[in-house]
Amino acid sequence: MIQASHEHPLKRLKTINHCHEQPLIPGLPDHLAQLCLSLVPPSLLYSVCHSWRRLIYSPSFPPFLSLYAILSPTTTDSNPNPTSTYNHSSIQFFTYDPTSSRWSLLPPPPADPPLRLLLRHPSFISRHIPVQSVSASGNLVLLAATTDNFNPALSRPLVFNPISRTWTFGPRLATPRRWCAAGATHGAVYVASGIGSHFSIEVAKSVEKWDLQTRNRDGTKIQRGNYNNSNMNNGFSWKWEKVKCLKDGRFCRDAVDAVGWREKLCMVNMKGDAAKEGIIYDTKKGVWEDMPEGMVAGWKGPVAAMNEEVVYVVDEAKGALRKYDPERDKWEEILKSERLKGAQQIAAGGKKVCVISCGGGSIMVVDTEAKPVSLRLIETPPGLEAVAVHILPRMSLPDIELQGTGSTSI
Repeated sequence: MIQASHEHPLKRLKTINHCHEQPLIPGLPDHLAQLCLSLVPPSLLYSVCHSWRRLIYSPSFPPFLSLYAILSPTTTDSNPNPTSTYNHSSIQFFTYDPTSSRWSLLPPPPADPPLRLLLRHPSFISRHIPVQSVSASGNLVLLAATTDNFNPALSRPLVFNPISRTWTFGPRLATPRRWCAAGATHGAVYVASGIGSHFSIEVAKSVEKWDLQTRNRDGTKIQRGNYNNSNMNNGFSWKWEKVKCLKDGRFCRDAVDAVGWREKLCMVNMKGDAAKEGIIYDTKKGVWEDMPEGMVAGWKGPVAAMNEEVVYVVDEAKGALRKYDPERDKWEEILKSERLKGAQQIAAGGKKVCVISCGGGSIMVVDTEAKPVSLRLIETPPGLEAVAVHILPRMSLPDIELQGTGSTSI
């Protein structure tokens, strides 16, 4: 027979605290134990005991990589009017933890000013209105979107830092924009071209840069994860700077990714499989150059760079994942799958390429180091589809109690 527990709550609390105070490794100080355990894959530590599980999510432990996704409600037959669901910031921010194989909501972004983003409109039945985001210096940065009256939705970027679990507003853009080229390289975020509240050739040709690796007034670098709104008001000098403009306004036709690669920024003027124009910005020289012919010819779908060193593309028509060989100016096929057809966006990191499927109902994870190259599927939470995906350090979860021990790895 199961008997009800009459244990006093205070006694139970003392027991829990006592468990938390147990050493990580008996006979070793915790700071030395942490050094030893940091050499073990987190997926193994997660499955051993609760104290080690808490450790891998603590701010002091080296973070493993996780998926971060911008998700939106799925349009269903019971909700045939897309604007009723997609208007007014129906997007949600999630992270997928590969160690626990679980989706979790991020802390909510600031409520003031409220996010009012348009994702669908009757005039654009076959496509999403773009919401543009990048990852830079270990942060998720929301850069550009559209309001329901077709104005730019963001006058300044919205930044999420996984380690501190905080949202921060970045500096104001000189010209808020939408349908632009957005990217990041070496800790700096770039926006190029696009449209403001109305078309302007000056905006369509303009390029702005924001360096997240800002320095304090005394010249020391701001440590990653230590900046927030209050600190910025006390001496941090985040700001957008204008860089060399484009020669024309042809890059405001579509919302495109500017891919950071070897201290350069690579972008094309439209998405998809159509013929396109490609250019590269050399961040060291401060000049725009034509993209190599082979590179632009093979840019037939979403593109991302692994650690800004190796560029990958998914040919969305043929379902082929390829990587770029700069010496030969050719794309080398590494995987072909029907599941990759219609790919919407990709991210690369930790030797993995993550691909949003056609329709956004799942995210495919390709292990580029496996022999042979492998692909597995991560389903999005029920009723939600992926708009964008990024690979960033896992979110700190101090003193948590996770259930289950199943694990996979990104």
